[in-house]
Amino acid sequence: MAEFNSLVKRNTKLFFSDKAMFFTSLITPLILLMLYATFLGDVYKDTFTSILSGFDISDELINGCVSTQLMSSILSVSCVTVAFCSNMLMVQDKITGSIHDITISPVKPSVLSMSYYVTTFITTFIICVTAAGACLVYTAFTGWFLEFTDILLILLDIFILTLFGTALSSIINFFLNTQGQVSAVGTIISAGYGFICGAYMPISQFSNGIQKVCMVLPGTYGTGLLRTHCMGSTLDKMAESGVQEEFIEAIKDTVDCNLYFSETQIKTDQMYLILLGSIAFLVILYIIMYQIKARKVR
Repeated sequence: MAEFNSLVKRNTKLFFSDKAMFFTSLITPLILLMLYATFLGDVYKDTFTSILSGFDISDELINGCVSTQLMSSILSVSCVTVAFCSNMLMVQDKITGSIHDITISPVKPSVLSMSYYVTTFITTFIICVTAAGACLVYTAFTGWFLEFTDILLILLDIFILTLFGTALSSIINFFLNTQGQVSAVGTIISAGYGFICGAYMPISQFSNGIQKVCMVLPGTYGTGLLRTHCMGSTLDKMAESGVQEEFIEAIKDTVDCNLYFSETQIKTDQMYLILLGSIAFLVILYIIMYQIKARKVR
């Protein structure tokens, strides 16, 4: 345990001491917030306005739906993409040769691998919670209908999705050995993950074939959880304002609060189980990969 704590402290200090790495990780979700608010805000607002054209709904309530959808999109992407930025330390140790100094010491492969994992999780979680704070400020200025329980559930979703993003980035970064590879993978993940998880465009808008593929991916359910907990109270407020249940369900289907696998709706507890099971599988696989590599070196 002492070795593990020392490695986690060492990795965390190195991450925060590298200003370029830290600010690159931090600025990504903030840039997404500005881009979403600038370019996608009106698109989302037009969608809600068209669905609710027959009801007398205040602009504040519609703006509240827009801002919470933006928040869920940003957080669902950031929990994974920021993890890839935070996990660059594992690759940098290979590039600089520091990994050889660490492996010379009697450190078990499982301890070393989990020290990288925990460090990446801590740094990513801090950055994503900061991003969530910025999103909440934005929501407060546009249309606030969140309750305290919603915020707690959002933090829980961030926690779990960060565990998933850290596990995924750990496995992929395990195979990287150069700065060029890190940059290439980071660019691909940043550009593509938002689409396949339904953050940039709701999965309901994709073709049936792509929808089926997306429903196999665990990250999709993280987006669904964040959508549900970010937008739930706002949609409940709409129902109290006279919007009929079928219209509320239509909105939930459109923005992926409701997710379906082979026409069967996935419940919230099932989404949690899918994510947690995926995290456990990826972490175990990651540890096994490190142990196999250590045996080959010996």
